[in-house]
Amino acid sequence: MKHVMKWKSFFALMLIAFVAFSCSNEDDDQDFAQQTSSNIVETAQETDALSSLVAALLKADENDDSDLVTTLSGDGPFTVFAPTNEAFTTLLASLDGFDSLEDFDTPEKRTLLATILQYHVIAGVAAASTDLSEGQELMTVQGEMLTVSLDGGVFIGDATAIDAEVSLPDVSTSNGIVHVINKVLLPQAIIDALNGSDDETEEESKNLVEIVVETEALSLLEAAVIKAGLVETLSSDGPFTVFAPTDDAFVALLEVLGDDYNSLDDFDTEEELALLTDILLYHVVAGATVKEADLAEGTVGTALADNTLHIIAEGETFVIGDASDTNANITGTDIMASNGVAHTIDKVLLPQSAIDFVASLQLKNIVEIAIATDDLSLLVDALIAANAGLVETLSGEGPFTVFAPTNQAFVDLLGVLGDDYTGLSDFDTQEEIDLLVSILTYHVVAGTAAFSTDLSDGQMIATINGGSVTIGVNGNGVSVTDATGEAAHVDLADVEASNGVVHVIDKVLLPQEAVDFVAQLQLKTIVEIAVETNDLSLLVDALVQADAGLVEALSGEGPFTVFAPTNHAFVDLLEALGDDYHDLSDFDSDEEKALLVEILTYHVVAGVAAFSTDLMDGQQVGTLQGEQVTIGINGGVSVQDATDVAAHVDLADVAASNGVVHVIDKVLLPQAALDALTPAQPNIVELAQTVDDLSLLVEALIQADAGLVEVLSGDGPFTVFAPTNKAFENLLHALGNSYNSLADFDTPAEKELLAKILTYHVVAGAAVSSGELTDHQQIQTVQGETVTVNLNHGVFIRDKTHFDAEVIAADNVASNGIVHLIDKVLLPQEVIDQLH
Repeated sequence: MKHVMKWKSFFALMLIAFVAFSCSNEDDDQDFAQQTSSNIVETAQETDALSSLVAALLKADENDDSDLVTTLSGDGPFTVFAPTNEAFTTLLASLDGFDSLEDFDTPEKRTLLATILQYHVIAGVAAASTDLSEGQELMTVQGEMLTVSLDGGVFIGDATAIDAEVSLPDVSTSNGIVHVINKVLLPQAIIDALNGSDDETEEESKNLVEIVVETEALSLLEAAVIKAGLVETLSSDGPFTVFAPTDDAFVALLEVLGDDYNSLDDFDTEEELALLTDILLYHVVAGATVKEADLAEGTVGTALADNTLHIIAEGETFVIGDASDTNANITGTDIMASNGVAHTIDKVLLPQSAIDFVASLQLKNIVEIAIATDDLSLLVDALIAANAGLVETLSGEGPFTVFAPTNQAFVDLLGVLGDDYTGLSDFDTQEEIDLLVSILTYHVVAGTAAFSTDLSDGQMIATINGGSVTIGVNGNGVSVTDATGEAAHVDLADVEASNGVVHVIDKVLLPQEAVDFVAQLQLKTIVEIAVETNDLSLLVDALVQADAGLVEALSGEGPFTVFAPTNHAFVDLLEALGDDYHDLSDFDSDEEKALLVEILTYHVVAGVAAFSTDLMDGQQVGTLQGEQVTIGINGGVSVQDATDVAAHVDLADVAASNGVVHVIDKVLLPQAALDALTPAQPNIVELAQTVDDLSLLVEALIQADAGLVEVLSGDGPFTVFAPTNKAFENLLHALGNSYNSLADFDTPAEKELLAKILTYHVVAGAAVSSGELTDHQQIQTVQGETVTVNLNHGVFIRDKTHFDAEVIAADNVASNGIVHLIDKVLLPQEVIDQLH
C-alpha cells in the first residue's frame, strides 16, 4: 500500500535530479575503474562519485546492530545499485531537517538510513544488466521488491513514482557487481515512516466518526454506528484504534444472516440492537493508537469486554482473526484521526456472541436433529418404542444435554443382549420397556446445555435416570463412562439445538440396572467361559489333569479373580521345562500333579471379583496358592510372579457369574514351583569342578591345603580370576625342573607359597562383573596385594610381573560370586621375591 509523499515537493526534485543526472552520465563514467580484484566496499571507496554511499554505510554502521561494510566486504555474491553523490544530495534536499548524512544522528535515524541502504542490495546473485528482464522483480535485503524497466535504458523502480536510471552498469568486483544509479531508491517502509507525521497533522482535526462519515465506502459502518448509539463514544477523546469494515463487508454479513436481514434496519429488537453494539465494539481497541507499523502477532483486547482479536502474520502483512474461522484482510491502513486511527478491512469481525446468534437462527430442537440424522434413526425408534413421552420432553424448551448413540451403537447393544433381541421391538414386556426408558433417560442431562468445552476430565454428571456418567477428556477427545466402566467415545461433539446440545457417541450407555439385566442374561461361570474359549483349552486341560477338584471349585459361587494363561503361554512353559514335558499329560506323577496344582492355584484370587479398574500399580494380591502376585499398571495391566518376567493382561475384565477372568500371555510361577523346577546354582568351587579347563585350579586349591576349597564354597561374595590349565602349565614350566606338577608343591613352605598365589586371584566382598571394571582400577586381593585392570581392546589383569593376563571368558556367575577365566597365573610381589 503506497502513500502520497508530502515532504518538500519530493517528486519535483526527483524529476529535476533525473534530468540533471541523465545529462551528466558521460562525465561520470570516466571516474570508475572496473577492478575485479576489489570488493564492493573497496570499489566504492576507490570511486569519488560514490563517496556519499561509503559515508552512508559508515554512518549506518554506527548502530550496534548494523554491519553493512563487513557484509558487503564478504563473499557475496551481491548485486548493488549504487547511488551517486548527487543522488544523495538530492535525497537530503528533499528531507526536512537533513542537510547532510551527519544529521542521521540518533539510533532511530541511522536505522532508517540502514533500511534505505539495504533496499539497494540483492543478495545471492551478481546480476549483470544483461541478466535483467522487463518487469522483473528483485527481492532486496531490506525485504521489499525493486522492479526492472528496460524501456530506453535500464531503470530500477522503487516505491515512489520516479525510477532510478542505471548510469553505469556492470562494474565488476571480487564479490559481485555494481550498477551506478542516479537516484537513491526508497522502499515503502521509509515512505510510510516519513509520511507519518504529515498525515497525522492533516487528519488530526477530524475524529473517527467524521472520517467514517466522509468515506463513501464506509457508509454502512456509519449507519451501524448511528443505529447502535456509538457516535458520541467514538467521537470522544479516545484514543481508539478502529478496524473499519467496508460496505461490501456489511453486505456479506447480511447475506449470511439470511432472508430476515436485508439491511441494518432489520436489527430492530432489543436483542438485535445489543448484538449490533457488541459487533461494533468488537472492532474497537480502546486506549491505544495502533498504527500499521505497531501491529505485531498476538491477541489484543477490544472495547467488547472479555473479547479479543487475533493479529495474525500472513506473508509480509497481517490479517485479523475473530471468533469465526475466516480472517479479515486489512485493505487500508493508518487513516489518522484526532482521537485515534482506523484501518479498513474486508470483513465484519464477529465476536462469539454474534457467532452464537447466527447459529441460533438455524437451530432445530433435539428430536428434529435426531430425525434429520440418518445415523440416529434407531435412537428415534427407541424413543417411540419406550412410549414414555420422551419425544415430547426432548422437543420442549430444555435446555438438555443428550448423548446420542449411533445406529451401530444400538446394533452392538442388541448383539450383546443375545438372540432374543434382534430389534427394538423385542422390548415388549413391561419390564423390558421400563429398562429401555431407564437406558434412554441415562443419556439425558436436564437443565443445562453442556458443550464439550464445559466438560472436564473426571467430571460426574447426573442424568434424568438418576444415575451418573463420568466424563473423560484427554488427547483423544471426550469420552463418557457408564456403569459398565467402559467409555463411549464422542464421535461428533457440540451439535447445537434450539433447546440444548447433542453429542453423538459410539456406544449405548448402560445404567446399573441395565448392566445387571445384561449380566443376568449372559454370564457364565469361570469354567464355562474357559471351556468356550478356544485359546484357553490348555488351561481347561490343566485343571482336569491336576485332578484336585479345581474344576468344581471354579464352577462354584465364588467370587474369584482368575488370571487365565492362553494356550501359547502353556506351550511356552512346556518348552521351558524341557524334553520331559511334551504336553500337560506328562504331569502324571503325584509330585508333578501337586506341582501343577501349585501353579494353577497361583492364578486364582478367592473372595473377590477384581476388575482391572479395581487394580492399582504396585498392588500385591494374595492367591489361593498362598503366595502373592504384584500388579503393574502402565499402558495396560501386568501381573508379576516370582520370576523376572511379568505376564501382560491381553484381555481384561471377562465377567463371569462367579467372578472375573483376565486373560494373560504367560503362565505365572510361584516361588514354590521355581524351587521345584530350578536346580540350585553351583558355588565357585562347584563351578570350577564342572569346567574341564579349570581342573588344575581345583587341584591347586586342594594341594595348597589351606582351607581355600571351604572358603570359596562359602557365602561370599567373591570375584575370582581363574587361571586355565594352560596358565598353570606355563607357570610350572617357568619354575623349572623341580616343579613338574602341582603335586611338587609338597613342603609346608611350598604349600604356603601356593596359597599366596591362589589368594592373589581372589577378591572378597564383591562379585564384580567385567562391565563394572574400570581402566587402571586397583583391586585389593585376599593375599593383600593389588592387581591392576587394563581395558585396551579387552580386559587384562596386571600382576607384579607387569605381564598382563587376558580375561578370556568373563562373567561366569556362581551362587556366591563371579568367575573370570584368565590365560596366566597372577604372581604377587611377595611370591616373586621368594622365588628369586
